[in-house]
Amino acid sequence: MSTPFRDGLFVTLQYVLPHHFISRMVYAMTRWRSPLVEPAIRAFVKHFQVDMDEAIEASPAAYASFNAFFTRALKPELRPLAAGDEVVACPVDGTISQLGRIQDGRIFQAKGHEFSLVELLGGDLSRADAFRNGQFVTIYLSPKDYHRIHMPLAGSLTQMVHVPGRLFSVNPVTVERVPRLFARNERVAALFDTDAGAMGLVLVGAMNVAAIETIWSGLVTPPHGHEIGVWDYGEYVRVQLPRGAEMGRFNMGSTVILLLPEMMNFRPDLAAGVVVRMGEALAQSTAWPINNVMSNDDDSVAQT
Repeated sequence: MSTPFRDGLFVTLQYVLPHHFISRMVYAMTRWRSPLVEPAIRAFVKHFQVDMDEAIEASPAAYASFNAFFTRALKPELRPLAAGDEVVACPVDGTISQLGRIQDGRIFQAKGHEFSLVELLGGDLSRADAFRNGQFVTIYLSPKDYHRIHMPLAGSLTQMVHVPGRLFSVNPVTVERVPRLFARNERVAALFDTDAGAMGLVLVGAMNVAAIETIWSGLVTPPHGHEIGVWDYGEYVRVQLPRGAEMGRFNMGSTVILLLPEMMNFRPDLAAGVVVRMGEALAQSTAWPINNVMSNDDDSVAQT
């Protein structure tokens, strides 16, 4: 049971724990091939109440390693894309932590906490300028969730940025108590051009998140470095992804921050604490004619 004392102790310990050493150990252990893998998966499924009926491979025995289970593919028909190319589809399964307008380059984290868009994207003013007064959605992926990340809109990759940092937990307790959490943790930002304008997907690392990978570059982290890494795309290397396509995955759970341009209308029922599924409608660009209903009844499905 959570109590203020336990929550405070949990957060305080995170300041002194060797974040990257723990994550390297998790990285190794989740890739072990051992007779212990199947019982470990079964225990995890029971404890976190994972719905294995959604997975293409429903049996824990089908997975050679814990990481293979954690990054499991889902049955495509269970995550249909919301109708309309102009509708911003949810990139992941998870729970909305916060959403709203980016106020002059500041993003709301939790009561009493906000952080800088420039800092989130690695300290480059020009990189952040496209989203200065735009919109954001922060989505927390719990251990039971599906951990592949998909494209909210069709887009062309312009830049990928790896920003080294700490690996605080990103659960709600820590988010409420650690200032600038998402701008302190290690993260990978993928920036895209879309028909609706600029779009960013920021994949935030966390305690026990042993790896972040994208489909165009493979494993981005680890290894853990100390310098910001920037990769430019477009002139010589083109990465164009359709709406709903997989763009990356977490090896263990974390948080995705979706950055959108200013001209967006969010679905009116969305708020902090709302559970969302990959593919459902989040918002719609006002650059397109507005639909009366943003729905999930399209016949198209996400790629897994």
